[in-house]
Amino acid sequence: MSEHRRKPPQPQGGGRAAARRGQSAPSGRRAAPRGATGSASDSYGAGGEDRPYGSRAEARRAAQRNGGGRRRGPEGPGPGPGRGRGRNTPPGRKRIIDYPRAGKYGAARWVPSWKLVTGLFIGFIGSLVAVAGVGYALVSVPDVAKTATAQNNVFYWADGSQMVATGGEMNRQIINYAQIPRAMRYAVISQENKTFETDSGVDPNGIARALFNMARGGQTQGGSTITQQYVKNAMLDDQSQTVTRKFKEIFVAIKVGANVPKDQIMAGYLNSGYYGRGAYGLQAASRAYFNKDATYLNPGECAFLAAMLKGATYYDPAGATSLDPNATPQANSKRAEAQMQDTLNKMVQYGHLSAEERAKYTKLPTVQNPRSNSRLSGQIGYLVDLAKAYLVNNTNISASDLQRGGYSIYTTFERQKVDALEKAVKNVQTANIKPKLRPNTDKFVQFGGASVDPSSGAIKAIYGGEDATKHFTNNADQTGAQVGSTFKPFVLAAAMQDGVRNPDGPESQAQDERTPVSPKSLYSGKNKLKIMEYNKTVWKNEKGEEWLQTNDGGESVGNAPDYKIDLREAMRLSVNSAYVQLGMDVGLDKVKQAALSAGILKSSLASANFPSFSIGTSDPSAIRMAGAYATFAASGQQNEPFSVTKVTSKDGTVFEHKAKPNDAFTSKVADNVTDVLRTVVEKGTGTAAQLPGREVAGKTGTTDGNKSAWFIGYTPQLSTSIGMFRLDDNENNKSREFLEMYGTGGQKKIHGASFPAEIWHDYMAQALQGEPVKNFPTPQPIGEVVNDTPSPSVTPTPTPSSTPSPTPTPTPSATLTSPSPSPSDTCGPFSWNCGNNNGGGNGNGGTDAGSTGGVTSSPTETSGNGNTRGNGNGGGFISGPNG
Repeated sequence: MSEHRRKPPQPQGGGRAAARRGQSAPSGRRAAPRGATGSASDSYGAGGEDRPYGSRAEARRAAQRNGGGRRRGPEGPGPGPGRGRGRNTPPGRKRIIDYPRAGKYGAARWVPSWKLVTGLFIGFIGSLVAVAGVGYALVSVPDVAKTATAQNNVFYWADGSQMVATGGEMNRQIINYAQIPRAMRYAVISQENKTFETDSGVDPNGIARALFNMARGGQTQGGSTITQQYVKNAMLDDQSQTVTRKFKEIFVAIKVGANVPKDQIMAGYLNSGYYGRGAYGLQAASRAYFNKDATYLNPGECAFLAAMLKGATYYDPAGATSLDPNATPQANSKRAEAQMQDTLNKMVQYGHLSAEERAKYTKLPTVQNPRSNSRLSGQIGYLVDLAKAYLVNNTNISASDLQRGGYSIYTTFERQKVDALEKAVKNVQTANIKPKLRPNTDKFVQFGGASVDPSSGAIKAIYGGEDATKHFTNNADQTGAQVGSTFKPFVLAAAMQDGVRNPDGPESQAQDERTPVSPKSLYSGKNKLKIMEYNKTVWKNEKGEEWLQTNDGGESVGNAPDYKIDLREAMRLSVNSAYVQLGMDVGLDKVKQAALSAGILKSSLASANFPSFSIGTSDPSAIRMAGAYATFAASGQQNEPFSVTKVTSKDGTVFEHKAKPNDAFTSKVADNVTDVLRTVVEKGTGTAAQLPGREVAGKTGTTDGNKSAWFIGYTPQLSTSIGMFRLDDNENNKSREFLEMYGTGGQKKIHGASFPAEIWHDYMAQALQGEPVKNFPTPQPIGEVVNDTPSPSVTPTPTPSSTPSPTPTPTPSATLTSPSPSPSDTCGPFSWNCGNNNGGGNGNGGTDAGSTGGVTSSPTETSGNGNTRGNGNGGGFISGPNG
């Protein structure tokens, strides 16, 4: 066929339908294709045919009306791009992963095909198998001889010299399987993993639980099987809480379960576990608790040691309050006994122990002193415990981290000051306390003390007790001893800063209408003073009983009939009635806030619902009281007491203390409190604490029943508190009741002005030797003088016995009256070795003989929080957020 007769090609934009329509057009004129694009070449027929439309615009509009308005894809083989509705033809080259799916439209494009799903699943499973295979091949079975080797923690004095290296002195001692008592093996099997002898060593549910916990941002959980726990113990070089470490632990556990006999796994677990008291492994634990070889342990002792594996901090009967205030000896003993009995019961239940044998072990076994073979004797043990507790409660370093060791811990303690404080206590104790000569009065006498730098809060020295290997409780920390009249400066600070409430205005305005007081403000020094509310109504307890506040020795201070005395004199002579009424006028809530602002912990404060709160029914620790008085020494700037400046490890510095001072009081308030407390030392109850050539401020305190006595004082450079009390805290004595100190040391009564002030003086004279003399800031005038003009003279005056009470008062029940000492002669305000107090009243006040400030028990509540401890959880230094 000639080229001239060949059929012309179809228009590119029209498709078959357009071609058919073109053939049906009238002869002589070719119809424009419906798919024409509107270009010049598409507007004309072949051979110079006439234009079917008047203009190019009309041609474009006609093309759009005929379906050619869609944008065309690139030309290609097969039907033209204008087929159907003008959709593009799928690409000719297929994709490896057809997603989004070609040839599908709308939601269908995003629904994966079954081939894709199947392929991805197979690929995922294959990847897991490959990863597991590689992980399994890379890990090795741990060598028990190389596990659980604790390193030493090295503690340093403030000057950088080494104090002690501790933490790794009682490492694990390996024994073979045959030396492990059968009862020990089945104690842990019965309590922790009853299917140990038949399982594969891995608990899938436990693994899933741990991974889920990590996915939620929590920590990994402990191994669920004995095999997993053994592997965890063996991986002490990597205890990071990460998914990678957890998977590594799983692979090791799988390999151990598949390749290591059960008896070797059991021996490895018991030889590597941590039992507390620095003991890694059963043999070391047996020696630490029972001082005998593990092979001689009886079933009761085995069940006890199995409980220690759950966490000795909460199960060691000796207690671990330095690490957690809830881990008291009493609480730990109760937990340990319950856990031990539960283990023995399960051993009988699973057929590992006969009922007859089990019946022999119904009480905790007798354990020995936790420091029997320790180098942490004397004050070193208390210092180390204090530093450890600070780290556990205030840093990311955990108790288990410290157990593994490897840290260099730089403390704030100064060796010379620690030695001087211990010497001062022992000198007074040796010279005056004779338990063999006076067993009824001198036995169980204890002292505690602490020294804090006001400028930083650094704890420079503590006295924790006789010896850390003999007396476990750190007496510098929370003891439960009430602080008595040493609490009065917080009442004065609240009165200066917040002011007394307006007694004449409506109650709704009383909080707003306040008058800051001056130290020259006047209050009644009358003995058996009827305590009033701020609005001059009589204060009554919930039983409708009035409160008559007594002074020391039953004395009224000042001249009758009003016995007015200014607050400086009332502090100097430690007049209870004046400061109890002042606290009511200010508001006990404000007094409480002043104590908190100074640095006292909320958990150590007694109920603020009773007037006696103002005279020291609370029981802060020696450390906290020294720190709170340091706030006054620093002109109102409060620094949290701390004992560690820096911690380093092989990885570098892991902790460094950063000071965060708080503005507790204005400098005007703090400096005026200091000025009043200087009067106490210069010519008041604290003259025994005078340091020639140095300015000293301080306060004495004695509590109800003469059960504790304090002196707390400071210079611009150092704040120190000394406490004295009688307490039988033998581990077998669960009552822990404070005993009276009438006759102790050969004196009729112990006061803060006696032995505590003497110790304070002797220590501070040595501690400040060589330090420059600094003076306190000159106080600026503050507040207004409230109440009436004072009486012509201010002298202590015994209250006439014939003077009737202004109004009849209900007789309180027996539970409302504090124990009254035997009658004795009254004495003057400066005779600190005077007789017993025989004054009293309904819900009466303290017994601060010698005008050293006393405390009464609240009529319906017990005073203080004897069972609380530490930072954040109690009155002491170690347990809280900061301490």
